[in-house]
Order: sequence, then structure tokens, then C-alpha cells
Amino acid sequence: MLVILGFIVVLLAIFGGFALQGGHLAALFQPTELLMIGGAAIGTFIVGNDSKAIKATMQALPSLMRGSKYTKGLYMELMALLFEILTKIRKEGLMSLEDEIDDPYRSPIFLKYPYTLSDPHIMEFITDYLRLMVSGNMDAFQIENLMDNEIETHHEDGEMPIQTISQLADAMPAFGIVAAVMGVVHTMASVGLPPAELGVLIANALVGTFIGILLAYGFVAPVASLLRRKHHESQKMLQCVKVTLLASLNGYAPALSVEFGRKVISNTERPSFNELEKHVRQIKARN
Repeated sequence: MLVILGFIVVLLAIFGGFALQGGHLAALFQPTELLMIGGAAIGTFIVGNDSKAIKATMQALPSLMRGSKYTKGLYMELMALLFEILTKIRKEGLMSLEDEIDDPYRSPIFLKYPYTLSDPHIMEFITDYLRLMVSGNMDAFQIENLMDNEIETHHEDGEMPIQTISQLADAMPAFGIVAAVMGVVHTMASVGLPPAELGVLIANALVGTFIGILLAYGFVAPVASLLRRKHHESQKMLQCVKVTLLASLNGYAPALSVEFGRKVISNTERPSFNELEKHVRQIKARN
């Protein structure tokens, strides 16, 4: 919703200001300029990316219309899930988790936390490393290195649509200049026309530069920036799980391990120490 609101503000500010200074909005409507700029942008997008990058970009774009799901409530739920898992390990041993991680969607523990359960990537990350912990064949340093490698891969995959859209934003002003040059060429080929008509042709040519810059910095570049923000938020979830599980592997109690995980959460979503402690106590009382 904020994306649409932002686009509306951009359009109202630009076109409203132009109209207030006495400009004629009809002069800015140049379908041929849009065809050249938009067509060139789509063409370079196809040429410059493989099917994997194009598919990733198309899948990422719908997320722009949704607000962030990484709220304080979601992190509180994640912390509660990790605390309950680590408490079970401490009381009953790692082998007690075999049935839970083999089918988490039927697990009595995981079913208590539907928002975390609905994120397949987080669930896979948690269950995979719990499975490695249960196997007992890897130490904390090996698991940490493997986690870092997986998070790095997740980062590279998430950067793919961001890079494609950023490259498109960088190219848009150049396509606007190309469209303007084509308009100037058309104007120069019509030098026999009256000055008033030549002025209209020159104005139409300059619209191409305007459209290219407006699309680049008013629409495409902000989309890339928002996608980058959303991607970084998803990485924080993985880092939170990583730090919590590693703290447990290094011998810390469940409550302290969860506190380690709390520290990597962004300030805007991070629950306070007292909030988390109260939440953990409620879980202890419930169990």
C-alpha cells in the first residue's frame, strides 16, 4: 500500500508542479517516447538476464505490495519456538527431537507457532541444523561454517532480482536520452516547417529525457531499494536462528541462548530483555 501511495505522491508532485507553473499536461503524453524507452528497457532486461534471474525478479515483485512480515510478534514467536526446542533438548536429549524434525508440520511443538511454520525457508533452516545436531558428527565450528555458507548463498540468491532492477534503473536515463536524440533527429529532418511547429517537435523530443529520468529515479530505483530492505530482513531471521542454536551447542542454557539470538534482531523489531524474559516464563509455566 505504501508503494502505491509513494508513486501517487511522485506523480502528483511532478505533474502537479508542471501544471501549476502553466505547463500543458497534454504535451507530456508522448506514446512513441514511452514505446522506445519501455521497449528498450524490456529488451535489455531479457538480454542481460538468464531465465533464473528473470523468474526470481517476477517472483520478488509481488512482495512489494505486502507489508513486512518480520514484526516483533514474529520474532517473539521464533524465540519461543527455539526456547521450547532447546528446553526439550536439555531435558530429554537431542534424540528426542527426531520425530519433531522429521515431520515438523505434524509436530506438537511446531504446530504451536503457525507464523514460523508458514515460512518454508526458515523451517528448512531450523530443521536441517537440528538434524545435524542430532547426528552428533559435527562440532559447533563446522556447523557455524556451514550456516555461514548457507546464509551467504541465501544472500546471493536474494540479491539477484535487486541487481536486475538496479541495472534497469541505471539504464533508464540513457534510454530517455536515446529517445530524445531520435526526436531531435526527426526535428532536424523537418527544418522546413514553421518555427511554431519546430518548437513543438523539440518539446516532444525533450519529453523523452524527462520520462527516462522520472522512471529511473521515481519508480524503478525505489523498487530496487525496497526489495533490498526486504531481503535484509529475511537474513536477520536466519542469523537469529544461527546465533541461538550455536549458543546452545556451546553449552549455554536455553534462556541465555535465546538472549544471544535476540541481540542480532534489528532495533525496530527487537523485543526488550524484559519482554522476552516474560514470554519465556509464560512458556515455562505452560509446559
